[in-house]
Amino acid sequence: QVQLVESGGGLVQAGGSLRLSCAVSGSILRHVMGWYRQASGKQRELVATITAGGITDYADSVKGRFTISRDNGKKTVYLQMNSLKPEDTAVYYCNSKDYTGYDSWGQGTQVTVSS
Repeated sequence: QVQLVESGGGLVQAGGSLRLSCAVSGSILRHVMGWYRQASGKQRELVATITAGGITDYADSVKGRFTISRDNGKKTVYLQMNSLKPEDTAVYYCNSKDYTGYDSWGQGTQVTVSS
């Protein structure tokens, strides 16, 4: 089991950029890491994932705008968000899934995009 701490959220104007970071305690070498988000009144949804080997996957709504990356040595996962839209406003959560399928979650970081 790992502990995850997100940072980097904030208020940004539409068209702007933010980079979220997820610092992890414990090894993530074999973990699939991901970012999810939950807008007010909506269900949590997948934003992006990255496997231990660096294979990435994105929700259609963020393809071409967001980039997920990981630094296993620093035990940190990033989400670079460009061309932000008001509909990207949400609490963003970092997720770690180990080889048994066990999920760990961070506490979330708020991203607000103003129009």
